[in-house]
Amino acid sequence: QLQLVESGGGLVQPGGSLRLSCAASGFILDYYAIGWFRQAPGKEREGILCVSDSDSITYYADSVPGRFTISRDNAKNTANLQMNSLKPEDTAIYYCAAGQYCSDPTGGGMDYWGEGALVTVSS
Repeated sequence: QLQLVESGGGLVQPGGSLRLSCAASGFILDYYAIGWFRQAPGKEREGILCVSDSDSITYYADSVPGRFTISRDNAKNTANLQMNSLKPEDTAIYYCAAGQYCSDPTGGGMDYWGEGALVTVSS
């Protein structure tokens, strides 16, 4: 069964940090581009950033560079999203996805999606 599962979501205060993990099963994540997306309450899903299969990083959201970083842990077949300096407007359900390419910020290049992890930034 091909599956992605996010973990690490939760409640964090403004200015804090959180790390999300995305674990793959049934396929080797290193062979794929990995994207992170989010959907805030009442808003459409937006792309955050993506790492290609050759480890080139594409930032979709202007607010992300300098705060969010993506990495792979091939030994664990996972990908991580490190989020620093979090703001209340970062509150959303965060999704990881794996696919063929990063060029579509709407996620059109992704084949597999996780079910999402809720991140709440609030004091």
